[in-house]
Amino acid sequence: MINSRAEGAGSRPPLVTRPLLLRFVSVIGASTSFYLLLSVVPLYAEVCGGGYAAGLATGALMLATVGGGLATPRFVARFGYRLVLVAGLVLLGTPTLVLTASGSTAWITAVCVVRGLGFAFTVVAGGALTASLIPPERRGEGLALVGIVSGVPSLVALPLGVWLVGHVGYVPVCIAGAVAALAAIVSVPGLPGRPDSEPTSGRSIGVLAGFRTAALLRPAVVFSATALAAGITVTFLPLAVPSASTGVVAMALFVQSAASTVARWVAGRHGDRNGPASLVLPGLVVSAAGTLLTSLTHSPVAVVVGVALFGVGFGVTQNATLTLMYARVPASGYGTVSALWNFAYDAGMGVGAVGFGVLAGQTGYPLAFTLTAALMLTALAPAWRDRLANGSRR
Repeated sequence: MINSRAEGAGSRPPLVTRPLLLRFVSVIGASTSFYLLLSVVPLYAEVCGGGYAAGLATGALMLATVGGGLATPRFVARFGYRLVLVAGLVLLGTPTLVLTASGSTAWITAVCVVRGLGFAFTVVAGGALTASLIPPERRGEGLALVGIVSGVPSLVALPLGVWLVGHVGYVPVCIAGAVAALAAIVSVPGLPGRPDSEPTSGRSIGVLAGFRTAALLRPAVVFSATALAAGITVTFLPLAVPSASTGVVAMALFVQSAASTVARWVAGRHGDRNGPASLVLPGLVVSAAGTLLTSLTHSPVAVVVGVALFGVGFGVTQNATLTLMYARVPASGYGTVSALWNFAYDAGMGVGAVGFGVLAGQTGYPLAFTLTAALMLTALAPAWRDRLANGSRR
C-alpha cells in the first residue's frame, strides 16, 4: 500500500528526534567498524596466504552479509529491534579482537563470516528501525540524512584503515574496529524495541513474500541495476584509467561519492513533496548515461564528468527506490524492505564486479563500460511497468 502524503504548510513534524539521534550512534559505530577493516582484512589475508586468501576473505564477508540480511527480518519479528541490533554490533566488533591470533586462511575466513552476519543484522534491523523513527511525510529527506551520517564514516574509515596499518600495524587497527562497534551498544537501550502496534490488516510480510510482490521487486531490480555499475566503478576505475592519471581516479571517486550524497538529499526533499516514484526512471537513465561516458577512459574530463553523472543518478535511485518501497508496506514490513533493498545493493555490486572482470578481459575496459550501460538500461522495463502500475498513486 502507498501512504498518502499529509504535508501541511508549516505543520511538518520534526525530523531529528532523540531516538533518531541515538540511532545515529549505532549507525556511525557499525559503519566505522565495517569500513575501517574492509580493506585491512584482505591485506592481512594476502600477507598470510596470498591473493587467493584475500579474495576469499572479501567473498566470505559479502556472502555472509547477503545471507544474514535475508534472515534478519525473521529475527526482528521474534526478538525485536534492540536485541538483533546489539547482536549485530557484538558479532561485527568482537571477532576483530582475535583476527590476528592466527594467519590461517580458514581462521580469517571464519572471522569474515561472523562479521558479515553482524553487519547484516545492523544494516537490516537498523534500517527498519530507522524507517520507523522517521515521519512518513519526511521519509525521503530522513533517509537521505541517514545516508549522510553513515556515508561520512565510510569515506574516512576506508582509507584511514589502510594508512594506519602501515604506521601502527594490524593489532591497533583491529582493536579500533572492535571498539567502534562495541561502544555503540550503549545507545541501543534508548531505542524502540518493536514496531508500533498496527491494525490487523497490516500483518508482517516475509522476505519470500517480498520477492513475490511486484510493487517491491520492481524498484529493487532497478536499484540493483545501478548498484551493478557502482561495484564496477569502485573496483575497476583505477585499473581502467591509464596509470599516468592516478590523480584523476582519486578525484573522480571523490566527485562520485560527493555527487551521490548531494543527489540523495535533493531527491529525498523532492520525493517528500512530489512523491518518489517519478524519480526512479530518470535516476536510472542518468546512471546509465554516466557509465557510458566513463567508457572514454583515456579522457580525464570524460571520466570525471561521467563518474559524477553516475553518482547523481545513483544517489537519486538509492533514495527514490528505498523511500518508495517503505511507502508500500506497513511498519511491520520495514524489515523485509530493508532486507530486499540491501540484497539488491550487495548482489548488484558483487555480480557487477565479478562479471565486469570477466567481460573486460575479453573486450577491454571501454567496451565493457559501454556494454554495462546497455545492460543497465534493460531495467527500464520494470521501471516503466512500475510507473504505469502506480501512475495514479505516489
